[in-house]
Amino acid sequence: MVISPVPGTGTPAIDLSRLSPASFAALPDWPRDRPHEALAAFLRGCDKLRMQTAWRAACEQAVQVDARDPAAARAFFETQFEPFALGNADGTMEGTITGYYEPLLRGSRSRAGSYRHPIHQPPPDMLTVDLTGAHPDLQGRRLRGRLDGRRVVAYHTRADIEAGKAPLHGREIVWIDDPVDVFFLHVQGSGRVMLDDGRTIRVSYADQNGHAYVSVGRLLVERGELTLDQASMQGIRAWGERNPGRLEALLQENPSYVFFRELSADADGPPGSLGVELTAGRSLAVDPRAIPLGAPVFLSTTEPNSTVPLNRLMIAQDTGGAIKGSVRGDFYWGSGDEAGRQAGRMRQSGRMWILLPRGFTADPAAR
Repeated sequence: MVISPVPGTGTPAIDLSRLSPASFAALPDWPRDRPHEALAAFLRGCDKLRMQTAWRAACEQAVQVDARDPAAARAFFETQFEPFALGNADGTMEGTITGYYEPLLRGSRSRAGSYRHPIHQPPPDMLTVDLTGAHPDLQGRRLRGRLDGRRVVAYHTRADIEAGKAPLHGREIVWIDDPVDVFFLHVQGSGRVMLDDGRTIRVSYADQNGHAYVSVGRLLVERGELTLDQASMQGIRAWGERNPGRLEALLQENPSYVFFRELSADADGPPGSLGVELTAGRSLAVDPRAIPLGAPVFLSTTEPNSTVPLNRLMIAQDTGGAIKGSVRGDFYWGSGDEAGRQAGRMRQSGRMWILLPRGFTADPAAR
């Protein structure tokens, strides 16, 4: 059974065949979590969710809860929501949990000296084809392309864009001093840039060229150049320092290319795909075809490169090109070097439970 989108809200369908009813007692370490931290993140998302019938009552109750009180927050989630264990298409219950963060880059408004690597706005010739109305299975799917005569063809790959084949001259937001920093900015989806004049700006995901993300770390592991535990952001950077003549070709094996928009750096965190500011340690990037953005998700995994349990309530507030499947999440660690170290080392196994408003499946407006 699939619950279809609420008309006019853009809420993705939820495949109930991947959900198993559970209880809060089944959530590992639930009594020891600090759910008031997740409540604060959930409230941010309510600016979007309260327009949807299925979520309205929960959002109305959330604003009445003391967000500083862990017990009150726990009672709110237990009263308003029902947990469901998420499963994969093959029936398994575990998936991969990675991490991401907001990096700080060095840049300039002008191409000069070491500042030679651009961050681009979307190109004017890229077409976006929304497939939502074509078939129920294509809900939320979009194609990117360009016109070649009278034909629509795939948009340029990363290699072609970096070779100058896309009309991007004049669409540079800023120039960066390190090509690896630019590459990982594309992976993270947002970042802050400290300009050479002392100011700081924020750049955030605006669009993508439509090509699937390819993990260069996985390629290096498959080729025997890194071990699995070395295939972190730090390990890939170290490989590039040892192999500077091969670095560009390696990065171009990921054909995906991200375009950005400039934002003020005043907010505490970058905006996620839900359109609200992300919360370090409580925001999760998910596949929106499996989990609706804004939904609470209980995550059970381990700390990066560790067996120490990491069990906590998260809020689904972001998406990512590499985040595909029901039990698949990307843990937002925040901004700065320490967040980057944690995110770069995180590739753990984990389980996930989605919390849906009580009566969600019986709501005729959500069918």
